[in-house]
Amino acid sequence: MSTTTASRMSLNSTTLVHGVAGGLAGGVVFGVLMQMMDMMPMVAMLVGSEAVAVGWVVHLAISAFIGAAFVVLLGARVSSLGTGLGLGVAWGLVWWVLGALVAMPARLGMPLFEINDMSLQSLMGHVVFGAVLGAVVAVMGGRGRTGTDA
Repeated sequence: MSTTTASRMSLNSTTLVHGVAGGLAGGVVFGVLMQMMDMMPMVAMLVGSEAVAVGWVVHLAISAFIGAAFVVLLGARVSSLGTGLGLGVAWGLVWWVLGALVAMPARLGMPLFEINDMSLQSLMGHVVFGAVLGAVVAVMGGRGRTGTDA
């Protein structure tokens, strides 16, 4: 019991920084994919703009929040790189549903839960985002080792 408890991250300001850093890292990777698909103007529309730079600011702010929320809700379960990756991908899937299939379409007057080429590209981006988030949180928390005593 003590080994498992000791190997998990506890929530404090440092782990919040890990979550924000992971969210920003994942947000940059996902943002590059979104930029290549010309999706940043749509993100900017969430705040009444179509400027790419505004889209980036909004996207990274949301990414930082989602990263912080990840460590608040799931950070204690990140005990290795594998669990970080798995939980991160699951977290990305949750936010794909909440963000891409519900919140964004609702805000922009589009149909909810619409599955099309754009939403499937967004799914890929959210999975990548989650994997990067989980990996960064695990590594920054000293849980990035794949071996037992390495």
